[in-house]
Amino acid sequence: MQIVRIWNPSTNAAVLAAVDGGDAVDLSHAWASFPGLIGAARREGKSPAALAQAAIKTSSQRWPLNSLLQAEAHPVVAHLLQPVDAEEYWGAGVTYERSRLARMAESQSADVYARIYSAERPEIFFKSTPSRCVGPNQPVGIRADSRWSVPEPELALVLDGDGAILGYTLGNDMSARDIEGDNPLYLPQAKVYQACCAIGPTVLLAEGGQHPEFEINLRIERKGEEVFNGSTSTARMRRTFDELAAYLRRHNPLPQVTVLLTGTGIVPPDEFTLQEGDVVEISSPLLGTLRNPVEQVETVQAAQG
Repeated sequence: MQIVRIWNPSTNAAVLAAVDGGDAVDLSHAWASFPGLIGAARREGKSPAALAQAAIKTSSQRWPLNSLLQAEAHPVVAHLLQPVDAEEYWGAGVTYERSRLARMAESQSADVYARIYSAERPEIFFKSTPSRCVGPNQPVGIRADSRWSVPEPELALVLDGDGAILGYTLGNDMSARDIEGDNPLYLPQAKVYQACCAIGPTVLLAEGGQHPEFEINLRIERKGEEVFNGSTSTARMRRTFDELAAYLRRHNPLPQVTVLLTGTGIVPPDEFTLQEGDVVEISSPLLGTLRNPVEQVETVQAAQG
Protein backbone atom coordinates (compact mmCIF):
# COMPACT_ATOMS: atom_id res chain seq x y z
CA MET A 1 0.00 0.00 0.00
CA GLN A 2 1.34 3.41 -1.03
CA ILE A 3 0.46 6.64 0.77
CA VAL A 4 0.68 10.17 -0.68
CA ARG A 5 -0.13 13.70 0.43
CA ILE A 6 -2.05 15.98 -1.91
CA TRP A 7 -2.61 19.71 -1.97
CA ASN A 8 -6.37 20.07 -2.47
CA PRO A 9 -7.08 23.54 -3.91
CA SER A 10 -10.83 23.24 -3.25
CA THR A 11 -10.19 23.17 0.51
CA ASN A 12 -6.79 24.91 0.55
CA ALA A 13 -5.42 22.07 2.64
CA ALA A 14 -3.12 19.08 2.46
CA VAL A 15 -4.91 15.72 2.53
CA LEU A 16 -3.74 12.18 3.15
CA ALA A 17 -4.48 9.76 0.32
CA ALA A 18 -3.84 6.15 -0.67
CA VAL A 19 -2.88 4.85 -4.09
CA ASP A 20 -5.55 2.58 -5.53
CA GLY A 21 -4.78 1.43 -9.07
CA GLY A 22 -4.37 4.54 -11.17
CA ASP A 23 -5.94 6.88 -8.61
CA ALA A 24 -5.05 8.60 -5.39
CA VAL A 25 -7.99 8.26 -3.00
CA ASP A 26 -8.71 10.84 -0.30
CA LEU A 27 -8.43 9.44 3.24
CA SER A 28 -9.06 12.73 5.07
CA HIS A 29 -12.55 11.62 6.09
CA ALA A 30 -10.82 9.02 8.27
CA TRP A 31 -7.48 10.63 9.27
CA ALA A 32 -6.11 14.11 8.93
CA SER A 33 -2.48 13.00 8.76
CA PHE A 34 -0.06 10.10 8.42
CA PRO A 35 0.48 9.93 12.22
CA GLY A 36 -3.29 9.70 12.59
CA LEU A 37 -3.35 6.60 10.40
CA ILE A 38 -0.45 5.02 12.27
CA GLY A 39 -2.03 5.79 15.65
CA ALA A 40 -5.37 4.29 14.62
CA ALA A 41 -3.64 1.13 13.41
CA ARG A 42 -1.95 0.68 16.78
CA ARG A 43 -5.11 1.28 18.76
CA GLU A 44 -7.09 -1.19 16.69
CA GLY A 45 -4.30 -3.76 16.40
CA LYS A 46 -4.42 -3.69 12.61
CA SER A 47 -1.90 -2.84 9.93
CA PRO A 48 -1.96 0.69 8.47
CA ALA A 49 -2.35 -0.86 5.02
CA ALA A 50 -5.48 -2.76 6.09
CA LEU A 51 -7.04 0.37 7.57
CA ALA A 52 -6.22 2.43 4.49
CA GLN A 53 -7.68 -0.24 2.22
CA ALA A 54 -10.93 -0.20 4.19
CA ALA A 55 -11.09 3.61 4.16
CA ILE A 56 -10.73 3.66 0.37
CA LYS A 57 -14.17 2.06 0.07
CA THR A 58 -15.87 4.94 1.89
CA SER A 59 -14.05 7.82 0.20
CA SER A 60 -15.84 10.17 -2.17
CA GLN A 61 -12.78 11.90 -3.68
CA ARG A 62 -10.31 10.54 -6.22
CA TRP A 63 -7.59 12.11 -8.34
CA PRO A 64 -5.85 10.53 -11.36
CA LEU A 65 -2.41 9.66 -10.03
CA ASN A 66 -0.63 10.32 -13.31
CA SER A 67 -1.97 13.89 -13.39
CA LEU A 68 -0.78 14.47 -9.84
CA LEU A 69 2.69 13.15 -10.66
CA GLN A 70 3.03 15.69 -13.46
CA ALA A 71 1.31 18.66 -11.81
CA GLU A 72 3.37 21.69 -10.85
CA ALA A 73 3.34 22.76 -7.22
CA HIS A 74 0.85 25.62 -7.53
CA PRO A 75 -1.81 26.65 -4.99
CA VAL A 76 -4.69 26.46 -7.48
CA VAL A 77 -3.77 23.01 -8.83
CA ALA A 78 -4.08 19.64 -7.11
CA HIS A 79 -0.53 18.34 -6.76
CA LEU A 80 1.64 16.02 -4.70
CA LEU A 81 3.38 17.23 -1.57
CA GLN A 82 6.02 15.48 0.47
CA PRO A 83 4.30 12.16 1.26
CA VAL A 84 4.83 12.64 5.01
CA ASP A 85 5.09 15.82 7.02
CA ALA A 86 8.21 14.91 9.02
CA GLU A 87 9.60 17.07 11.79
CA GLU A 88 13.25 16.10 11.16
CA TYR A 89 15.27 14.78 8.21
CA TRP A 90 18.53 12.90 8.82
CA GLY A 91 21.08 11.32 6.50
CA ALA A 92 23.45 8.37 6.61
CA GLY A 93 26.75 8.57 4.73
CA VAL A 94 29.19 6.19 3.07
CA THR A 95 26.86 3.19 3.20
CA TYR A 96 27.80 1.99 -0.31
CA GLU A 97 31.25 1.13 -1.67
CA ARG A 98 30.66 3.58 -4.55
CA SER A 99 30.09 6.39 -2.08
CA ARG A 100 33.24 5.49 -0.13
CA LEU A 101 35.35 5.71 -3.29
CA ALA A 102 33.77 9.01 -4.34
CA ARG A 103 34.26 10.62 -0.93
CA MET A 104 37.88 9.49 -0.80
CA ALA A 105 38.55 10.86 -4.31
CA GLU A 106 37.07 14.29 -3.56
CA SER A 107 38.50 14.76 -0.08
CA GLN A 108 41.82 16.02 1.20
CA SER A 109 41.18 13.71 4.20
CA ALA A 110 40.49 10.49 2.31
CA ASP A 111 41.31 8.18 5.21
CA VAL A 112 38.33 9.57 7.15
CA TYR A 113 35.90 8.04 4.67
CA ALA A 114 37.77 4.75 4.49
CA ARG A 115 37.39 4.43 8.26
CA ILE A 116 33.71 5.43 8.21
CA TYR A 117 32.81 2.72 5.71
CA SER A 118 34.36 -0.09 7.78
CA ALA A 119 33.62 1.26 11.28
CA GLU A 120 31.02 -0.25 13.57
CA ARG A 121 29.31 3.11 14.05
CA PRO A 122 27.74 4.54 10.86
CA GLU A 123 27.96 8.17 9.82
CA ILE A 124 24.66 9.86 10.63
CA PHE A 125 24.12 13.59 10.23
CA PHE A 126 21.29 16.09 10.44
CA LYS A 127 20.10 16.82 6.91
CA SER A 128 17.13 19.17 6.86
CA THR A 129 14.38 21.00 8.66
CA PRO A 130 10.85 20.82 7.19
CA SER A 131 11.20 24.27 5.61
CA ARG A 132 14.33 23.17 3.71
CA CYS A 133 12.77 20.01 2.27
CA VAL A 134 10.62 19.94 -0.87
CA GLY A 135 8.27 17.49 -2.55
CA PRO A 136 7.73 16.26 -6.12
CA ASN A 137 8.10 18.82 -8.93
CA GLN A 138 9.36 21.52 -6.56
CA PRO A 139 12.83 22.94 -7.24
CA VAL A 140 15.84 21.61 -5.37
CA GLY A 141 18.66 24.04 -4.77
CA ILE A 142 22.33 24.32 -5.62
CA ARG A 143 24.49 26.67 -3.58
CA ALA A 144 25.80 29.77 -5.31
CA ASP A 145 29.12 29.32 -3.49
CA SER A 146 29.65 25.75 -4.75
CA ARG A 147 31.39 24.79 -7.98
CA TRP A 148 30.53 21.08 -7.76
CA SER A 149 26.96 20.14 -6.80
CA VAL A 150 25.30 16.77 -7.32
CA PRO A 151 22.08 14.96 -6.40
CA GLU A 152 22.38 11.91 -4.18
CA PRO A 153 19.52 9.47 -4.87
CA GLU A 154 18.65 7.48 -1.78
CA LEU A 155 16.12 5.17 -0.22
CA ALA A 156 14.60 7.00 2.76
CA LEU A 157 13.06 5.41 5.84
CA VAL A 158 10.01 6.85 7.56
CA LEU A 159 10.39 6.30 11.31
CA ASP A 160 8.15 6.75 14.33
CA GLY A 161 9.20 8.12 17.71
CA ASP A 162 10.55 4.72 18.77
CA GLY A 163 12.68 4.40 15.63
CA ALA A 164 10.41 1.74 14.14
CA ILE A 165 10.32 1.71 10.33
CA LEU A 166 6.83 2.69 9.17
CA GLY A 167 7.55 2.93 5.45
CA TYR A 168 9.91 3.77 2.62
CA THR A 169 10.19 6.65 0.18
CA LEU A 170 12.73 8.17 -2.21
CA GLY A 171 15.04 10.98 -1.20
CA ASN A 172 17.41 13.40 -2.88
CA ASP A 173 20.26 14.38 -0.54
CA MET A 174 21.60 17.36 -2.47
CA SER A 175 25.31 17.84 -1.84
CA ALA A 176 28.06 20.36 -2.57
CA ARG A 177 30.99 17.99 -3.14
CA ASP A 178 33.67 20.66 -3.31
CA ILE A 179 32.69 22.13 0.05
CA GLU A 180 32.72 18.77 1.82
CA GLY A 181 35.91 17.81 -0.03
CA ASP A 182 37.77 20.84 1.28
CA ASN A 183 37.26 19.68 4.86
CA PRO A 184 34.93 17.01 6.36
CA LEU A 185 33.99 19.53 9.06
CA TYR A 186 32.25 21.55 6.36
CA LEU A 187 29.68 18.75 5.98
CA PRO A 188 26.77 20.80 7.40
CA GLN A 189 27.39 23.55 4.84
CA ALA A 190 27.66 21.00 2.03
CA LYS A 191 24.40 19.36 3.06
CA VAL A 192 22.10 21.83 4.82
CA TYR A 193 20.81 24.86 2.94
CA GLN A 194 17.67 26.09 1.20
CA ALA A 195 15.88 23.32 -0.77
CA CYS A 196 18.69 20.87 0.02
CA CYS A 197 16.43 17.84 0.28
CA ALA A 198 13.51 16.31 -1.62
CA ILE A 199 11.37 13.28 -0.78
CA GLY A 200 8.52 11.46 -2.52
CA PRO A 201 6.43 10.80 -4.40
CA THR A 202 4.90 7.99 -2.29
CA VAL A 203 5.48 6.13 0.95
CA LEU A 204 5.32 2.36 0.68
CA LEU A 205 3.99 1.17 4.03
CA ALA A 206 6.21 -1.36 5.80
CA GLU A 207 4.56 -4.70 6.46
CA GLY A 208 6.05 -7.64 8.35
CA GLY A 209 9.62 -7.90 9.55
CA GLN A 210 11.29 -8.21 6.16
CA HIS A 211 12.41 -5.15 4.19
CA PRO A 212 12.19 -5.17 0.38
CA GLU A 213 15.23 -4.58 -1.81
CA PHE A 214 14.82 -1.38 -3.79
CA GLU A 215 16.21 -0.71 -7.23
CA ILE A 216 17.09 2.98 -7.54
CA ASN A 217 17.72 4.90 -10.74
CA LEU A 218 19.02 8.42 -11.25
CA ARG A 219 18.40 10.31 -14.47
CA ILE A 220 19.49 13.92 -15.08
CA GLU A 221 18.18 15.95 -18.01
CA ARG A 222 19.63 19.20 -19.36
CA LYS A 223 17.88 21.23 -22.05
CA GLY A 224 15.79 18.21 -23.00
CA GLU A 225 18.77 15.85 -23.29
CA GLU A 226 19.80 13.11 -20.89
CA VAL A 227 23.24 13.91 -19.43
CA PHE A 228 23.46 11.15 -16.82
CA ASN A 229 21.80 7.84 -16.05
CA GLY A 230 22.83 5.42 -13.32
CA SER A 231 21.34 2.73 -11.12
CA THR A 232 21.99 0.74 -7.97
CA SER A 233 20.18 -1.47 -5.46
CA THR A 234 19.85 -1.28 -1.70
CA ALA A 235 21.16 -4.86 -1.73
CA ARG A 236 24.61 -3.26 -2.16
CA MET A 237 24.43 -1.37 1.12
CA ARG A 238 26.93 -2.30 3.80
CA ARG A 239 24.51 -1.24 6.54
CA THR A 240 21.01 -2.58 7.15
CA PHE A 241 17.96 -0.35 7.47
CA ASP A 242 17.38 -1.52 11.04
CA GLU A 243 21.00 -0.80 11.98
CA LEU A 244 20.82 2.78 10.71
CA ALA A 245 17.49 3.41 12.44
CA ALA A 246 18.83 2.00 15.71
CA TYR A 247 21.92 4.23 15.67
CA LEU A 248 19.81 7.31 14.95
CA ARG A 249 17.61 6.45 17.92
CA ARG A 250 20.54 6.01 20.37
CA HIS A 251 20.31 8.66 23.11
CA ASN A 252 18.43 10.81 20.61
CA PRO A 253 14.69 11.28 21.18
CA LEU A 254 12.85 11.24 17.87
CA PRO A 255 9.71 13.20 17.03
CA GLN A 256 6.48 11.57 15.92
CA VAL A 257 7.67 11.26 12.31
CA THR A 258 11.31 11.33 11.16
CA VAL A 259 12.80 10.66 7.72
CA LEU A 260 16.22 8.99 7.52
CA LEU A 261 17.99 8.95 4.13
CA THR A 262 20.15 5.83 3.91
CA GLY A 263 23.03 6.90 1.64
CA THR A 264 23.72 6.87 -2.07
CA GLY A 265 25.21 4.25 -4.37
CA ILE A 266 25.05 6.41 -7.51
CA VAL A 267 27.65 9.13 -8.11
CA PRO A 268 27.95 11.07 -11.40
CA PRO A 269 31.44 11.47 -12.91
CA ASP A 270 33.83 13.89 -11.22
CA GLU A 271 33.59 16.34 -14.11
CA PHE A 272 29.81 16.61 -13.72
CA THR A 273 28.05 19.34 -11.76
CA LEU A 274 24.40 20.33 -11.72
CA GLN A 275 23.33 23.51 -13.45
CA GLU A 276 20.29 25.69 -12.99
CA GLY A 277 17.53 24.37 -15.26
CA ASP A 278 18.56 20.71 -14.98
CA VAL A 279 15.87 18.18 -14.05
CA VAL A 280 16.65 15.37 -11.59
CA GLU A 281 14.57 12.18 -11.68
CA ILE A 282 15.01 9.51 -9.00
CA SER A 283 12.91 6.41 -9.50
CA SER A 284 12.21 2.98 -8.09
CA PRO A 285 9.67 0.41 -9.34
CA LEU A 286 8.17 0.15 -5.84
CA LEU A 287 7.99 3.89 -5.16
CA GLY A 288 7.54 5.78 -8.43
CA THR A 289 9.54 8.77 -9.67
CA LEU A 290 10.66 11.80 -7.68
CA ARG A 291 11.15 14.61 -10.17
CA ASN A 292 12.66 18.00 -9.29
CA PRO A 293 13.97 20.91 -11.37
CA VAL A 294 17.20 22.58 -10.21
CA GLU A 295 17.61 26.24 -9.25
CA GLN A 296 20.26 28.24 -7.46
CA VAL A 297 19.18 28.69 -3.88
CA GLU A 298 19.02 32.47 -4.21
CA THR A 299 16.05 32.06 -6.57
CA VAL A 300 14.25 29.09 -4.97
CA GLN A 301 10.93 29.99 -3.37
CA ALA A 302 9.56 28.55 -0.14
CA ALA A 303 7.83 25.18 -0.58
CA GLN A 304 4.03 25.17 -0.87
CA GLY A 305 2.29 23.04 1.74
